Amino acid sequence: MRKNNIYTIPNLLSLYRLLMFPYILYLGISRQEQLFAILLTINLITDVLDGLIARCFNMQTELGARLDSIADFGTYIAAIAGVFFFKSSDFQPHLSSFFVFIFLLFFAHILSLIKFKRLPSLHLYSWKIGGYIQGAFFIVLFLFGFYPIFYYITIVWGILAFFEHITIQLIIKEMRSNAKGLYWVLKNKNIKK
Repeated sequence: MRKNNIYTIPNLLSLYRLLMFPYILYLGISRQEQLFAILLTINLITDVLDGLIARCFNMQTELGARLDSIADFGTYIAAIAGVFFFKSSDFQPHLSSFFVFIFLLFFAHILSLIKFKRLPSLHLYSWKIGGYIQGAFFIVLFLFGFYPIFYYITIVWGILAFFEHITIQLIIKEMRSNAKGLYWVLKNKNIKK
């Protein structure tokens, strides 16, 4: 992972998402659903783009991994808030599974803050794929409506990814970026012994 050039397009995209978070949250609080949906969609798309550009053009940095994780968390908070501001009636029959999802999301972040004194930046494959699925779900939700099958695919994948994330945090001694997944963490741990 490169450490030298912090002024990269992926870092700027992550910074954009981070700076837009309070405004998107404000739009939710002030019940401006259309603009909220548009800007949340832009945040979700730039989340995909920053990682893709970083990998394709070898622009990955430790700062970028951390910035991306913080911006991701802000986007999650905005999307979840948007559910309660605009889509609560759609979610009413599914609240228990949604609360499990939210609890595990926050638990993974709180665990990292307690154990490593920073937000997580593991960037697991399951977490990335889950982010794409969740991003697509939120885009569809806010632009087209609620689809229960898509919701349950999103929730099940997310819960499994959160469990992997939490398990890895319990195993490792220091936070690292781009850990890939539990298989790779255990493999590296066995090699070092």
